[in-house]
Amino acid sequence: MSILKNRNFLFFFLADIMSGFGVGMSTIGANWYLLDETGSSGAVGVMLALNVIAGFLVSPLTGILTDKFNRKVVIQITFILRAVAIGILTVAFLLDGFTIGYIYIFSIVNGIGWSIYMSASRSLIQELLTGEQLSKGNSLVEISLQVGMFMAGAASGFIYRFAGFEAILLINSLMFVICSLFMMFVKYESSLLDKDEGYLLSFKKGIQYLYSHRLTFLLGVVAAIPLVATMVFNVVLPEYVSETLNADSVVFGFSDMAYGFGGLLSGFLAAPFAKKVTKTRAVQIIFILSIITLLGLSLNTMIFIIFLGSFIIGFSNSSIRIMMNTLLMEIVPKALMGRAMSVWMGIALFLQAVFASVLGLLIDIFSPSIGFICMGALMLCGLTLHYVISKKKDKKNYQ
Repeated sequence: MSILKNRNFLFFFLADIMSGFGVGMSTIGANWYLLDETGSSGAVGVMLALNVIAGFLVSPLTGILTDKFNRKVVIQITFILRAVAIGILTVAFLLDGFTIGYIYIFSIVNGIGWSIYMSASRSLIQELLTGEQLSKGNSLVEISLQVGMFMAGAASGFIYRFAGFEAILLINSLMFVICSLFMMFVKYESSLLDKDEGYLLSFKKGIQYLYSHRLTFLLGVVAAIPLVATMVFNVVLPEYVSETLNADSVVFGFSDMAYGFGGLLSGFLAAPFAKKVTKTRAVQIIFILSIITLLGLSLNTMIFIIFLGSFIIGFSNSSIRIMMNTLLMEIVPKALMGRAMSVWMGIALFLQAVFASVLGLLIDIFSPSIGFICMGALMLCGLTLHYVISKKKDKKNYQ
């Protein structure tokens, strides 16, 4: 693709793939490891809740860091700190064995790092690419994320079975080291920085922008809903595979791989589909496809169907993100994108924390199927909100 001739974007793209692989593999491994050791989806829910609460609490600072400092440097420092932290945890697990406190620390580190990275990386794309390249760039970034994730899904199941969770953590730490090296080749200086602007004023400007552009704010909420659904999927899937399907970590890994493969395909098909039927209609059609799939999975007991369903959910969630993120990058000023993105990430993380903790308990009380029903209801809320916005946008132009 011609966009990869942009040397800066190419190295960022490679770093994005590697970081997606590391995060995906360690998250999948941690889910299964904790479920194996405790037998409780509630414990998995608490772990994921800590992940998103940590990200939520740092989200106001994340936006300011992203817009006030060089976004490449913010990303690079995040990679290095995560590599060191996870390396230390690897040693702790090797010395002490399973300790639930270490799992929770890992989850907190993951949540903080992911929140900062998502805000900074998606804002950096807006600076590295021209307006005409944003759609292709978002598609490629989604491809990179899903390539990393579906490779991680397959790898995690096998590595966990034959080498253990400690090996997964070690690989994750090494991935972040490699990512930081790739980012060294991104030659980029931001023209948006205002170092004289105070932190409080910087935060206030971001909030004022979203308050005065309420339809834009709601569009960001719609874009965040697939992220919430993905987190909920990670809560539901381990117990669903273990209890409903009576399968093991390999099936779990391949289910996650199928999700990633669906996301990969969305990188090639979402933009052309949106051009053919308009973005508004494309988003609504894909929301409906996701809702039908999730309700179908709530009734399923066959291993093959979870692979197919995971593929469709991955395709749906990623397609919606590609189209919505491209739209947001087109209408939100570059200088404010980090702060706007951090607000939307904060909302997504808050919702994830609520869903993760509540659903873990519901699954323990009822069955994993309740999780897919709740995911379907969440996507229905996204569809309804998008429909309402689409009826108002022509009159108000996202104000």
